[in-house]
Amino acid sequence: MNGVTASDGPAASPDGTGAPRRRGRPPAAESAGTRARILDAAREEFSARGYEKTSVRGIAKAAGVDSALVHHYFGTKERVFEAAVEVAFGPALAERDALLEGPLDEVGERMTRVIIGLWENPVTRTPLLAIVRSAVNNDTAAAVFRRLVASQLLRRIAGQLDRPDAELRAELAAAQLVGIAMIRYVIRVEPLASADPEDLVRRVAPVVQGHLTGP
Repeated sequence: MNGVTASDGPAASPDGTGAPRRRGRPPAAESAGTRARILDAAREEFSARGYEKTSVRGIAKAAGVDSALVHHYFGTKERVFEAAVEVAFGPALAERDALLEGPLDEVGERMTRVIIGLWENPVTRTPLLAIVRSAVNNDTAAAVFRRLVASQLLRRIAGQLDRPDAELRAELAAAQLVGIAMIRYVIRVEPLASADPEDLVRRVAPVVQGHLTGP
C-alpha cells in the first residue's frame, strides 16, 4: 500500500493536546527561543523536584522538545543546571563591574543593594529560589553554584580589595547576604521576612562593608 502508516506521522504531544513535540535540531532562527524555553523549563523542574529528581527527559517534556535537543544545547544535566544558575545570576553578574566603580568605602552598600534588589524583584526571585533550593540539597548542584559565583563574582570583588585575605573577605560578605536571603526569602522567618528592604540595606550594608575593608 502507498498510504502513510501511523509511524510516519509526527510524534504525539506529551500533554495529549495533539500538538507534535519537536524532534531533532530546530531551524537556526528558532535556536535562541528554543534554548530559552529549555532553560525556563529546567528552572521549573529544578524548583519543583530538586536537582536529584530532575532528569533531562523531564526537562525536555516540560519544554515540549525532544531530549536530544537538551543534549544538543547543554550536554549533561549538570551543564543545564550551570546554565540555569548563570541566567538566574545574570543581573548580578551584569552589575559586577558597577559594584566596583566608585569609592571602595561604599562597595558594601552597593553590593547589599544589588543582591537584595534581585531577591525583591519577583522576576529574578523565582529562578534564584529554584537554584538555591537545589544547591542546598545536592552536592553536585552546590559545586556548580560555588564554581560559578566564585569565578564570576567573588574573585572580581576580591581582586579590588588589595588585602592579603581578600578572597576570605569577599566570601564572608557573600555569606552575610546569602544567609539573609535564605532566612528572608527561602525559610521566611519573621520579622525578617516582612522587614522593609531599605531598612535591611541600612542595617546590613555596614556589616558587609566591614567584611570587605574593615580591620
